[in-house]
Amino acid sequence: MVDNESLEFLGDAVVGLVIAEALYREYPDLDEGAKSKIRASLVSAGRLSRLGDALGLGEHLLLGRGEEKTGGRRKTALLADACEAIVAAIYLDAGLAAAARFVRRELWEPFEASGGGDAAAVSGVDYKSALQERLQARGLGLPEYRVAGERGPEHDKVFEVEVRVNGDVAATATGRSKKDTEQQAAQRALQAFG
Repeated sequence: MVDNESLEFLGDAVVGLVIAEALYREYPDLDEGAKSKIRASLVSAGRLSRLGDALGLGEHLLLGRGEEKTGGRRKTALLADACEAIVAAIYLDAGLAAAARFVRRELWEPFEASGGGDAAAVSGVDYKSALQERLQARGLGLPEYRVAGERGPEHDKVFEVEVRVNGDVAATATGRSKKDTEQQAAQRALQAFG
């Protein structure tokens, strides 16, 4: 094999499958269009390129003279392709479960650590309003949001937010933005209330 094109093709499919399954399981209330937008964001060339750069893949690429001279080791497309090839290699060598663990650790978990806020932003769903409407329709009190904890340095805080209904904790979420974490907690509370 003189290039990684076949591996890139397979890796792209594996990444797409793992992210699609995670979205299906974690965001069942989002419509297909919103899930597609989030998946596209998570498997974009830019995101895969940043991962490839963080993994130092550029230093291991075999490049022609022209690519070498034009900064090929830092090119978005080449790094993203290399990242997909790595996923395919993991899949072929160790199976889907191992490839899925890698994709979840490197792409899905950072998304979740951000509070999954991208989901609300991309989908346009306001989970806090939806939760309030559902609770009012059931004759329950208004939801209350409270920061239950903070950790990390000032420039890189992680917040734990809980949403309470009638004084009881209905759901909690963790993320880097209070606003996005409140949205995630509201989404989880919505799931809990059916």
